[in-house]
Amino acid sequence: MKTSIKNNRGIIFLIAIISGIIFIPFIGNCPLFDWDEINFAECAREMILSGNYSQVQINYQPFWEKPPFFIWLQAISMNVFGINEFAARLPNAICGIASLISVFIIGLRLHSKKFGLIWALLYCTTLLPHFYFKSGIIDPWFNLFIILSLYQFYSFLINFENKKSIINSLFSGLFLGLAVLTKGPVALIIFAITIIAYLIWTKQIKQLGSRNLIVFMITSLIVSASWFIVEWLNGNEKIILEFINYQIRLFNTEDSGHSGPFLYHFFVLLIGCFPASFIFIASYLKKNNLTNPQKHWRILMLCLFWVVLLLFSIVKTKILHYSSICYFPLTYIAAIGISEYISDFKLNKFFKFFYWIIASAIGLSFILIANINLLKPFIIQHQLIADEFAIDCLKADVKWTGLEFIIGLLFLLGCYLIYISITRGKEKLFYYGSLTNCFFICFAISVIVPKIEQYSQHSNIEFYKHIANKNCYVETRGFKSYAQLFYSNRKPSDYNNPFQKKFIIETLNKLEKEGYSKSKTYGLANLIWMQNEIVDRPVYIVIKTKNESELLNDNKLHKLYSKNGFSYFERPFINTAK
Repeated sequence: MKTSIKNNRGIIFLIAIISGIIFIPFIGNCPLFDWDEINFAECAREMILSGNYSQVQINYQPFWEKPPFFIWLQAISMNVFGINEFAARLPNAICGIASLISVFIIGLRLHSKKFGLIWALLYCTTLLPHFYFKSGIIDPWFNLFIILSLYQFYSFLINFENKKSIINSLFSGLFLGLAVLTKGPVALIIFAITIIAYLIWTKQIKQLGSRNLIVFMITSLIVSASWFIVEWLNGNEKIILEFINYQIRLFNTEDSGHSGPFLYHFFVLLIGCFPASFIFIASYLKKNNLTNPQKHWRILMLCLFWVVLLLFSIVKTKILHYSSICYFPLTYIAAIGISEYISDFKLNKFFKFFYWIIASAIGLSFILIANINLLKPFIIQHQLIADEFAIDCLKADVKWTGLEFIIGLLFLLGCYLIYISITRGKEKLFYYGSLTNCFFICFAISVIVPKIEQYSQHSNIEFYKHIANKNCYVETRGFKSYAQLFYSNRKPSDYNNPFQKKFIIETLNKLEKEGYSKSKTYGLANLIWMQNEIVDRPVYIVIKTKNESELLNDNKLHKLYSKNGFSYFERPFINTAK
């Protein structure tokens, strides 16, 4: 069932305006604090300052773990709006607008205008999808390219004999290629397994030999390989090996200390996408009454959901946003439940109990967070948190108005309205509940998240801003971060000391022979040089307070101060020149 896009231009424009109002304001009111967020923003900053737009860099050294597409978007944004948090996050806000328009159009073409609006509404008013559109991580664009590629691939399979199917295959290859340029070969793995599972499920394996498939493969290969080939020709012949090693490391090791149980992503989706996840389960268990094209797209979405969920459950590195592609199929299946079965959901007592357990847990969590200043004396006194560093962070002086608990109540209200809508078949209440949840998410991100950041690395960022543009060196010890690079505005000239270069190259070569990645160990090599070798400017080292004893006995260093779990040391520059 296809519905004309031309006849719905007004709605598409309205979605763009409303989503822009939702996603763009206040995205710069909180410092970058997610590991990946700072990493990518720093890559974009170094790209601008070095003038080298062909390579992704960290410490002005090649960083082969990620391709450049998203970094290019951030660099463009920073060139327009300056090097700041707003510019770093703006590309994903734009991606949020594009994503809502895309799900509306797909829903419109496959089902109806109403369905497209419900799907877009579910996606927009679910916590994690909404949150990532206000972040500076790669995944939103990667996820969008994957879903668009799958939709175009599905279209040429459904319209196999149609002349327009060749166009679908071209666009499918284009979007898949862009996904590879965004996050690397993992796009090919996810896409290939999903499509193979779908073709086996629907008994369409014979179509793998079609002319359209050849067009798709050639297009995706040209687009995805373009940057890799250019870098290869520029003498960076290790680039493919570095990417492959990185993917293997994610599967086999707990990279960067990110570990978790096998069911980690099951709980992430259940909690982070609630109450859409609950509606997904209820809809998933219902017998569907869909048209053939709708059934096939549903099957494809389920294949994508289970492939991603199981794949990243196997991967030993567990990071919250790895399963974020699941947001599309999860909200799609939930949208089917709302549009088709809302008057026919016969939930048993277990489901109802389960719903309120999760809703209450999330709502109460936000209420407790808003009262953290009242709770922290009790927490500290009774040692409810064992980690010394976490306790030091909790001691930060953060100002709360006392009214933030209303945000938690807002979530509970939204959950109540949605609960009534699906238990009594009242569709209007679903819209009211979803809008309430949208307000909850907006307030949570703009009010609560900046305050939580003050308990994490706020003191660090204050310190880095203090030494910004100062002729000095700065590095962390005992923990990995890129904040010291971004917020202290390290320039290419900070890495021009010939003795520093020689020492680091020799150290990195030794570490590489031992099996370590150069991009992962550059900071360590730089730190060793700063602490022990002859320097030409002051050195600043940041360490967690609980580990500061490692530096206290170093007579070349003296402690400046400690704050919120971190200690700051200086190695003064002593000019020995006669």
